[in-house]
Amino acid sequence: MTGPAVTTRTRPAASGTRSAGGAIGSAAGAIRATGGAIRAAAARIDAATPASRDRAVDALRALAICGVILGHWMVTALVLTHGRSGDVLSDASPLAAMPALTPVSWIFQTLAVFFCVGGYAAARSYRGSYLAWLRQRLVRLSRPVAMLVAVWVPLGTGLWLAAVPGPTLHTALTLVLDPLWFLGVYAALTALTPLAVALVRRLGAAAALIPLAVVAADDAVRFGLGGPSWVGWINLPAGWLVPYLLGIAWARGAFTTRKLPALMLAGGAAATAALVVWARYPASMVGVNGARISNLNPPTLAVVTFGIAQVGLALLLRGPLARLMRRPVAWAAVAMANLSAMTLFLWHQTAFLAVTGAGLLVGRLPGLHTAPTGAAWVAERVAWLPVFALALGLLLVLFRRAERAPRQADPAGGRAPRPRGFRPVG
Repeated sequence: MTGPAVTTRTRPAASGTRSAGGAIGSAAGAIRATGGAIRAAAARIDAATPASRDRAVDALRALAICGVILGHWMVTALVLTHGRSGDVLSDASPLAAMPALTPVSWIFQTLAVFFCVGGYAAARSYRGSYLAWLRQRLVRLSRPVAMLVAVWVPLGTGLWLAAVPGPTLHTALTLVLDPLWFLGVYAALTALTPLAVALVRRLGAAAALIPLAVVAADDAVRFGLGGPSWVGWINLPAGWLVPYLLGIAWARGAFTTRKLPALMLAGGAAATAALVVWARYPASMVGVNGARISNLNPPTLAVVTFGIAQVGLALLLRGPLARLMRRPVAWAAVAMANLSAMTLFLWHQTAFLAVTGAGLLVGRLPGLHTAPTGAAWVAERVAWLPVFALALGLLLVLFRRAERAPRQADPAGGRAPRPRGFRPVG
């Protein structure tokens, strides 16, 4: 009796092992098939990219966009509190509660790199009629903005009619609309491109010293002489004109060796450290709730010198990035990010708010609705990053078409086919 009993028990175990092995094999096969499809798609994108395209520029743009997005997701905390008007979400900065996180702002505040790449792209693309060129670039910027406004005007109105507390609605709209200041400055600098190109043609990379001197003088008036605070807004165009001019100089062949970029990196970093240590500028390169001075709003001399260091580092990374971009999968990821750069930039805070709002249906979730008071919160917030990214991916699928130029009607009627190959963001 013992023998048959043992035999009977052994067979299901063997069957279960075969089933588990089959499931693992099927999963491995699916992963291999997916990987093969990704590599094939990447190879097509790689083959369609013109050989003359500087892929390192697109890699820097993608890194800058990712830096801004991740930085916002890490340094923005929406804390759920209970007040007289009900549950309210208010904005809190982990940098205020945990100053040790200040170096995070040095990594993720990448706006100078974006303006540098923008100046490079503008100088390379500017040709022919100025008005036609400007219209093309501004229309490319305005389409994604128009889509964002078209969604958030009725959405914000609906939230107000639904009696969402005023402080919560104000916080949400501020997060969504705050990135638009960047596009306003970028559009203004784009319109000034012919003058900027002429200035760089005459002075080379040294042209950036002119707006740098304006920023320094402005800070001296504000902080040294007790001038009015509104004077600081002169730094908004002047401060970001510095990396924009450096990008134009790059496009015109100013940085053929590593010597000048290395000097920019070392000099910019040293100047920033001196301003923080001896001139008492904030160490954080982004605004911190409750701080008396913000390095970013409006830009200060410290954030501009920091941007010069960033641009120097970016120029030094051209070679390694160019070699990395020879790998089709890496290049395909960068190319796709560039095709939807403005959509990612404009909608990343909406994705953050969507996850935060959906989480309220469950309750007060750690790292999402709790105050940033310690290392545990940082770990919890990092765990939420993939969820934010998934939400942003869904929004990208919905709204990325607004960033693509509409197809033109051909003379024979109907719509002309889209050109093949990678289309630069410019």
